[in-house]
Amino acid sequence: MIKAFNRWQVDGIQVADAGLQKYISIEPRIVPKTGGRYAKNRFHKSKVFVVERLINKVMIPGHKAKKHFRTSYHTTGKAHTTYKIVEDVFKLIEAQLKENPVKVYVKALENAAPREEIITIEYGGARYPKAVECSPQRRLDIALRLMTQGAYQKSFNSKKGIVKALAEEIMAAHNLSLASHAISKKNEMERQADASR
Repeated sequence: MIKAFNRWQVDGIQVADAGLQKYISIEPRIVPKTGGRYAKNRFHKSKVFVVERLINKVMIPGHKAKKHFRTSYHTTGKAHTTYKIVEDVFKLIEAQLKENPVKVYVKALENAAPREEIITIEYGGARYPKAVECSPQRRLDIALRLMTQGAYQKSFNSKKGIVKALAEEIMAAHNLSLASHAISKKNEMERQADASR
């Protein structure tokens, strides 16, 4: 039986959110690194092991809305470094919560995925905000992005390393705590969408 990182079992993990079930792939890999070899269409990422998607997000340089805002430092494009970071994050989660870290991470993703967001429509020269529903693929992308950005914000220019920051972010999102950057941003987005109805 294949385990994630040859360490954690994934066969008992269930995705409770019906909208995300098709998009969170829990097919395990010992080394989660496909390198995009099988990408034939834009929905291919839904078939990529969800832990590999986190590794890929951690590798992205620290830009925010196309402005270089926080740096991801030494991990930029280095797959092995990010692989070790995510493995250490999972070890830390397991040590603190005494639970399967892949299960904790999947639950955190479900909790952090926003259901609604705002777009701007122009009508007669004036711009109005309009609430729209998020597609499941985008919900997952936003959750992953907010988690990694929040972790880098907390670890940048501080004594806290990225491993501890990302582990805290995932655990806070798992517990629906507002200490999580992803959860607070999700609540803010949904509140704005509700107000502009």
